[in-house]
Amino acid sequence: MEEGKKEYLVVKVFVGDKPARLPKGSLEGLKTAISRSLLKRMKREYVRCPVKGEEVPFLLCFSCSNFIRRVKGEVHCRGKKLE
Repeated sequence: MEEGKKEYLVVKVFVGDKPARLPKGSLEGLKTAISRSLLKRMKREYVRCPVKGEEVPFLLCFSCSNFIRRVKGEVHCRGKKLE
């Protein structure tokens, strides 16, 4: 890897007015790992996914295989095609 070269995309996190509707079963693993108050806040957040080309709730982004990390209101994404 060359110095200073990024191998990820930077995507901004937005806050919506209403909590996102998520598919059933998508939060099962997260409920034990994340506190209820943090989970409640995260349900209102979304990102403009560079892979899917649409707005996606942050919790679905968080569970995606392309997710690397979240830093100061931004998500670092691998940007690879999903199978």
